Amino acid sequence: MKKILLALTMLLAAPASADVLPLRAQAVVVNQLLAERFDQLLPDMMAQTGIDMWVLVSREYNEDPVLKTMLPAEWLNARRRTILVFYRDAASGKVERLAVARYDVGASIKQSWDKKKFPNQWDALADIVKTRNPRKIGLNTSATFGHADGIDHTDYNELLAALPAALKSRVVSAEPLVVRWLETRTEREMQIYPQMVNATHKIIEEGFSERVITPGVTTTEDVVWWFRQKIRDLGYDTWFHPSVEIQRQDKERANPDVIIPGDLLHVDIGITYLRLNTDIQQHVYLLKPGETAAPAALQQAFAGANRVQDILLSQFQAGRSGNAMLAAALQQARAEGLRPTIYSHPIGYHGHAAGPAIGMWDAQTGVPGSGDEVLRPRTAYSIELSNTAEIPGWREPVNIMLEEDAYFDASGVRYINGRQKQLLLLPRPSPSVE
Repeated sequence: MKKILLALTMLLAAPASADVLPLRAQAVVVNQLLAERFDQLLPDMMAQTGIDMWVLVSREYNEDPVLKTMLPAEWLNARRRTILVFYRDAASGKVERLAVARYDVGASIKQSWDKKKFPNQWDALADIVKTRNPRKIGLNTSATFGHADGIDHTDYNELLAALPAALKSRVVSAEPLVVRWLETRTEREMQIYPQMVNATHKIIEEGFSERVITPGVTTTEDVVWWFRQKIRDLGYDTWFHPSVEIQRQDKERANPDVIIPGDLLHVDIGITYLRLNTDIQQHVYLLKPGETAAPAALQQAFAGANRVQDILLSQFQAGRSGNAMLAAALQQARAEGLRPTIYSHPIGYHGHAAGPAIGMWDAQTGVPGSGDEVLRPRTAYSIELSNTAEIPGWREPVNIMLEEDAYFDASGVRYINGRQKQLLLLPRPSPSVE
């Protein structure tokens, strides 16, 4: 245990390039972070939403996305039927955490099912509800967020059938509570996030280098699988399969997937670590013989995408909806002569997380439902967008697609580990020698 505690101390004190913790130490961190969330976040969230009882139900291998975030690190799935109950006492403000299950659910949620008294699990739950007499019983149902729609049809029907008629009318959607639980980051989580984003940036830098790419030989699929394998080898996981795409001046050349000088490469990757996720997109330009920099028009196109980022971040204000931010950012960018597409999203426990959607690539006039959600402090976002530009000599417009992770709190919005401000180059220019 001393070694684990030392590893944890090093994680919190180390720079963003700290090594990945061993699995056992990761489990300790995950469980500590979860306990802090229960203690520090949940009581206020329940007070804000007016939901004084939150009931989550999952059967093994069919887990509610929210319940999955509440399981201890040692539980990879729910066990049989697992029911969690959170009850906030209005007088004390304290939240009681109960498991209507056969076991404690980690150290934070205590087993509260007396099978001798209540052989039927639903009867045990009904007794807990009747005894506490909540005003609102939140269940995870939602037409807007899949994350908040986790109770399945069978469990929903059986739960309602077990409740007395007087309590059934108090059942409400727990969507507002779910969104807050998933989107809100703790101080310690935001100490870990910079390491993760920095690691993602470093993986891209190596993947877009001579160590991985040999022009005329390496294919985009080779690089995709290098990224996938590198993420795993470093001890991370990923929440989606990476992608690498080519934009080039002449698309009619043979071997369209083989990387050659003059290509503009784009990557989209993300890693998963300690239950958090990153989502990053960057570009590299392959220098042609005699070139020492990317063509000026490409550099200008890249600067245009950076400008769209700036415009979007200037719209971040607490209480504004994703749709309002989208509309204002697009209006300003277009007024400046840019050709933007904005499709930014929350990030955290999930790569495409709960919270305000700021556009989708096919919904540039707003996103019904999730786009109406408002911005709240202590939330993280993937600033994902593109800018299209005409490049002299290129058959088709070039699309600069950028994505960087950012954090919003009372002090404003900031990139978690910076952003790409200019094209990566391959081969890397040698330092000048005087």
